[in-house]
Formats: sequence, C-alpha cells, structure tokens
Amino acid sequence: MSPPKRFPDRDEIVSVRAESAVLQPDTESDEKRRLAGRVMARRGHGKLTFLDLVDRSGRIQLLCDESRVGVVDVDLGDVVGVVGSPANSRRGEPSLAVDELIVLSKNRSPLPDMFHGVTDTETRYRRRYLDLLMNEDARELFLLRARVVTAIRRLLDEEGFVEVETPILQPRYGGAFAHPYVTHSTELDSVLYLRIATELYLKRLIVGGLERVYEIGKDFRNESVSFKHQPEFTMLEWYEAYADYHDTMERIETVIERVALEVLGTTRVTFKSHEVDLKTPWRRVRFVDALEALELWTRDADELRAWLEERGVDTGADRDWAQLVDHAFGHFVEPGLIEPTIVHDYPIELSPFARLTDDDPTLTERFEYFAGGMELGNAFTEINDAEEQRARFEAQSEHVEGERGDPDYVEALSYGMPPTGGLGLGIDRLTMLLSGRETIRDVILFPALRGR
Repeated sequence: MSPPKRFPDRDEIVSVRAESAVLQPDTESDEKRRLAGRVMARRGHGKLTFLDLVDRSGRIQLLCDESRVGVVDVDLGDVVGVVGSPANSRRGEPSLAVDELIVLSKNRSPLPDMFHGVTDTETRYRRRYLDLLMNEDARELFLLRARVVTAIRRLLDEEGFVEVETPILQPRYGGAFAHPYVTHSTELDSVLYLRIATELYLKRLIVGGLERVYEIGKDFRNESVSFKHQPEFTMLEWYEAYADYHDTMERIETVIERVALEVLGTTRVTFKSHEVDLKTPWRRVRFVDALEALELWTRDADELRAWLEERGVDTGADRDWAQLVDHAFGHFVEPGLIEPTIVHDYPIELSPFARLTDDDPTLTERFEYFAGGMELGNAFTEINDAEEQRARFEAQSEHVEGERGDPDYVEALSYGMPPTGGLGLGIDRLTMLLSGRETIRDVILFPALRGR
C-alpha cells in the first residue's frame, strides 16, 4: 500500500514539547496531538522504542510501546506522522506517547554520521538539503535570514514604501560598475542582460509619482567570487522622494538597528572575533579624510600608484585614478571599519548617479556604510536633472569600465524627478553580520560553485 499523500492538522513540535515539559515525570496528558517530521535517532528497550522526531520547530522524543502502537518498522531518516499524547518520561524528557505511527516517506540513502552531522564544507554547499537535514544550526541560520527579510519589509511598509518588481532581463544594464551576464532573446531577436542593479528602473518609478519604492531581489554580476562576493546575490534597494543622503543615513541606521533587535533581541553581534554594536547613531567620516589619515589622498594617479606600490600593493590591474583610489580605500580603510561607520562624500569619478556636494564640485553626496570591516551597502542623493545625468554618462565613457549610458533613463529624468535619496543594502552581507558567518556561501542556500 502506498503511503498517505497528506498528513493534515499537524501541531508543531515546539508547542507539544512545551505541553510535555510541565507534566510530572512518568505521566501523560489526556490531550491528543498530531506531529510529523523526520526520525533522526532510534533507541530500543525491550518492547519500548524511543525515536527522536525533528520538524522545523524542534525535536521531541517519541515513546513507542509495541502494545499500543504495534511493531515499529521505522528507519533513520524516515518521514513519519504520529498521533499521541504529550508525555513526560521517567527521566523527565518531554515526549509524545504514540498511539499511531504512519510512515509518510522512506529514506533510501544512508544518513551522514549522526553525531557530527555534515561537516565537509563542499558537501554542505553542494548538497544543502543534507546540511539542513543534519545540522540544526543550518536550519536556524536560514530561518534567521527569512526573519531579516520579513523585518525589513515590515519596517519599510510601515514607512509608506511600496514594494515593486522590476525587470531581471534588461536591454541595457546599469546602476553599478560591473560586468553583466549576456543572453539572447530568440523571440525579440535582441541581446539582453541579467540585471546588475535595480536602480535605474526604480528611479523611473519615482519619476512616475510612486514617491517611495523598494525591491528585494536578485542581482547578477559576472565577476570574482570571494568571502563577500557571489555572482548571484540578493539586494534591497529603496528610493525616497523629497529626501537626500542625510535622511537616508538616518533611515538605514534605524532599519539595521531595529532589524537586529527584532531578529536577535540585541544590537550586539560578533563578527570575525569583533564585538560590533549596531545601535544608532553610527560614526561618520568623509572619504577624503579617511584616506588623508593614512597619507593616501592625492588626485595624481602616478603619485597614488607609487604610494600604493611602496606599501606592497599590486596595482597592475588598476588602469586609472578612479580604480587606484578605490583600491586604496578597499585595501587600507575598509578592513578597519569595525564599528558601524558611514563614509560619505565620494569623488565624482566613483559616483555617476550622485549629486555634487554644496562646497566641493569634485565630491558627491554619496555614502557607503560598513560594519565588521565589511561594506554593507551604498547610497546617494540622486541626480534628478536630465542634462547633468547625460553629461555624467558622457564623462564616464572616458573612464576605464565606466558606467554605460542609458538614453531612456535620461529621457525619463527629462520629465522631472523630485529630489531623491536612494540606497542599496546587501541582504547576504547583513545576514553574515547578524549570524556571525564569515563567508557569503554560508548564508546563500545554493551558492555558485566551480564545476567538479
């Protein structure tokens, strides 16, 4: 006979454990409960079999008396449904005294070592289902990630932001410095790109009058892989009309503080052996000042290259001043930004979409924010003048790997966009920080890996 196709009206193990825990040892309740999950341990004692049942919420001991439930024909890894009464064993272990046990799915493969779980890193990433099945901390990590995203959505929704969806396949890629993935549409007979950012489409919606919009979705960049980079990753971007980068600084501080409190119950986290407090307000420092403090600020490309090489930095891949100064910041400044820090007023060469500062036309109202020595995201006071944006695109074309132009986006701006503050936040990196995981592959369910 084939196993049942459903097992409705389940209770969660965590709630039944709570009921069982308040009972006296060697007693059971008159109530009946229905549980389902995977059998992860089996012990025998005469005609009494003890099983450990695990579901998403937790683990509980099953007391299976053959005189009550019949022969227990269950293997490790089987998925079962059980009906019984909350009970407390003679040794005080919260349990379920089973009346009925139904095998819902047989396990046909041997499970990994039950004591150690899945410890091989390659196996954990390539066979994530085994990692989740065997390692409770892995399940907890991805439940935490889900709570992070839910908390962000709730906070933005409460502030009047509208969640939207923009194209993943785009006729032009833009919104960041990055190499795209390229594909071809047979039906449209055109080249398309997997998006590298949602920015330009979201700002079109600001032009259209939606005023506060956000999107949480996948971006794709055909570039290097590292502890904090994956070719496919999740970003939050929001855009807020009638705001500038000062408003956005305050909002992102508040969002991250409140998310930490909601999902962890504290603003204090440990990341790479550092204690980090995400409580507002965060430290603020100008980009130029951060480099000047290390005697690395100059607008002369040859001078900067010489300074970097004197300090043992390989600048062979840096082909212009913009790449050199970005390299200098990333190599010498970023790793030291342990406490939450907002670095602001970036050079115009690094910021094609940010408005100029009021007191220096070579700097822009852009900031990046860091914690634990890692960048979490990027933000601007957005350019909202079509002619200025057109000129920026043209200036970018003179830089190595500069931002590509987008005439349709410039046309959208020609209809007038309110003053706008925009921000991007890496969901994967925020999850790393809140969970203390030191590689992005840990917090992505199915990370990109090299072929075997």
